[in-house]
Amino acid sequence: MKFEEWGPIYRFILEDMKFDRLYDDRAAFFLSNILKKKALKKMPDVLDIAVLEKTIKGKDILVCGKAPNLSEEIKMVDFKRFVTVAADGATSVLMSAGIVPDIIVTDLDGNMDDEIRSNQLGSIMVVHAHGNNVNEVGAYVPKLKKVVGTTQSKPLWNVHNFGGFTDGDRCVFLAIEMGAGSITLIGFDFEDENVTPMKKKKLVWAKKLIDMVMGEGLFE
Repeated sequence: MKFEEWGPIYRFILEDMKFDRLYDDRAAFFLSNILKKKALKKMPDVLDIAVLEKTIKGKDILVCGKAPNLSEEIKMVDFKRFVTVAADGATSVLMSAGIVPDIIVTDLDGNMDDEIRSNQLGSIMVVHAHGNNVNEVGAYVPKLKKVVGTTQSKPLWNVHNFGGFTDGDRCVFLAIEMGAGSITLIGFDFEDENVTPMKKKKLVWAKKLIDMVMGEGLFE
């Protein structure tokens, strides 16, 4: 999704969530500088998005959210059929079941021990910088391999915006942007009552965005 298309949606989200875009912009620049330093060391730690496209294009993609039902739903999946994309905290559930996701889409607030271990075992890290996770970006990104940077604000030369707001819906936007053959969702519960009011608002947006990008329109 081009930023010209995403921008108006992003402004709705900022207004609804009472977030300040300035902090998202600062976080994107911070991540960009870290990635630039990693690239200058000529280490294969920062990936071109062509690697993501090669991993996803034309494939059957399994997007794993981190809702409580994930641990039961994974028992019914033949993971050999899919390229597995984990939304942040879903990584821990998958790893506990012996499954290493192909891609982790994360804003670094899951169990980072699990995510780092999964990364060491081969997972591509699509790391998202936003106004509330600058400390985490600074602490963890230097330790990661096979990283692609993302923002929900205006993209930079090495920090991309594929669309999406929460980890779960950003997985879906990423899959579509990279040309997925099909997308299957597990581990999603948009009406989970056992979450904070802030998380409830995020779940509302996640559902709207997934409905939009999968062809059902943004607003009722």
